[in-house]
Amino acid sequence: MKKTIGAAAASLALLSTGCATESYVKQQVDPLADRVSKVEARVSELERQSAAQASDIQALKGGLADSKAAAQRAEAAAAKAEAAAAAAHADADKAAKAFQLHLKK
Repeated sequence: MKKTIGAAAASLALLSTGCATESYVKQQVDPLADRVSKVEARVSELERQSAAQASDIQALKGGLADSKAAAQRAEAAAAKAEAAAAAAHADADKAAKAFQLHLKK
């Protein structure tokens, strides 16, 4: 019932004011069409930037994974070098003790 009354009121308003001319409609719609075109252009630009940033992020993630792998290899090499240095130090201590014993004889 309310919908029928609303539709009747809308129809009565349109009939009492007359029809809009094509030039009036164009005059009213053109500024909106310009604004919509600008918004669409801006949205397209933002989508392009977003896609570029997503690509950059993926590249950075790949670089980060490579960096982590390199850091792990460096840590392993450092641990190996530390073990070799400890072994060399132990051998040097043995050589020093042997030299001391040789001098005492």
